[in-house]
Amino acid sequence: MLDQLRQELRVKHYSYRTEQTYSLWVRKFILFHGKRHPSEMGKPEIEAFLTHLATERNVAASTQNQAMSAILFLYRHVLKLEPEWLTDVVRAKRPKRVPVVLSAEEVSRVLARLPESAYLPAGLMYGTGMRLMEVMRLRVQDVDFAYRQVVVRDGKGNKDRVVPLPSRLESLLESQIAMSLQIHATDLELGFGRVHLPHALARKYPGAETSEGWQYVFPARRRSIDPLTGIMRRHHLDETVLQKAVKNAVRAAGIRKRASCHTFRHSFATHLLEAGADIRTVQEVLGHKDLRTTQVYTHVFNRGALGVQSPLDRLGKH
Repeated sequence: MLDQLRQELRVKHYSYRTEQTYSLWVRKFILFHGKRHPSEMGKPEIEAFLTHLATERNVAASTQNQAMSAILFLYRHVLKLEPEWLTDVVRAKRPKRVPVVLSAEEVSRVLARLPESAYLPAGLMYGTGMRLMEVMRLRVQDVDFAYRQVVVRDGKGNKDRVVPLPSRLESLLESQIAMSLQIHATDLELGFGRVHLPHALARKYPGAETSEGWQYVFPARRRSIDPLTGIMRRHHLDETVLQKAVKNAVRAAGIRKRASCHTFRHSFATHLLEAGADIRTVQEVLGHKDLRTTQVYTHVFNRGALGVQSPLDRLGKH
């Protein structure tokens, strides 16, 4: 059944990470109920499992919802069941969180303390608003120096969008692409050089997987076996390398905020709005479906929380 689950996820073009995550949650759901077959279970068993995650495992609402999405996918697309109770399962309500944002001065301090290899991808996250994995999966052909823009392919929600390319990073990006293509040329000489292509494009365009345009801008340091095909490839750089570098740089900069790679994206949006950018333009660049998601960044303007002055600051000196 797990093999059928993976096959169905691949048919629907879900990512390999989603495939791994959904398989894990379905396996845990089955083990939790003593290895009973899901077709013999229903709403009470699903709710019991989700309650266990919340009360015993103390997982976040987003994790609980992820588990439920995996189980509902199993029932709908693998078991081909759509009982009435399937639509009645209530998702956990995610708490509203205020995003962590760094000031421009704090961003400069963090970037200055990054190792040379991490400066460019971190600069892209702050300079374009791209997510961590969007930067890691960036292909050579998606960087347009002529129009000073980057095309983000298959972003969140499987949507493409265009983001501005910071002029300050152009020379560094050109050097990085040259290095990536040199690594690719060496791989070709050694009989490798076939990069992973999304959505079975390798069958549609047989020569694309060895072409320069499809290579990753930030290639991994070593080749590895593709778990989907068993082919030896050079994947993109592991995102944990950048995550660790940013974490260390934040600590070295003496910043006590819970800043991470995603904080660069939050800071990008906030600083654009502070500079007077139209909120709908920012929404488009970030790839937000709902304007309300973008509006959350208006809370941290330099005007203070909600744009008001504290009454304490209006009191006379004592």
